[in-house]
Amino acid sequence: MSASPRFAVFAIVFAAAYAVIYVFAVEQNWALFTYHPATNTVGPLTTKAPAGPSMYWYGWMSTAALGAGVLAALVAALPEGLTRKIPPLLSWAVPLCAIVAFCFLLKGFFLR
Repeated sequence: MSASPRFAVFAIVFAAAYAVIYVFAVEQNWALFTYHPATNTVGPLTTKAPAGPSMYWYGWMSTAALGAGVLAALVAALPEGLTRKIPPLLSWAVPLCAIVAFCFLLKGFFLR
């Protein structure tokens, strides 16, 4: 069983785009929604909690998944001649670079 070429392109672009968009979502706080665990409610975008902390992580993941899904679908719909040039290396190299970016962003928590 082998995946179709369009699905392979979708998967490669989704993996790379998700990592990049997730880094920007965390850095710029682009949360699609906010979860308030103290009141067990969900607010749109980045809303302040009426009581207790706010959790943006689910919103960041949703933002990255939505953006990467749209981008990957658009790229997968391109003619096969164009998408053949997309190297599979991107599916792991870009997320690896995202990990390095997070190490830089979070260095304040570990280096004091």
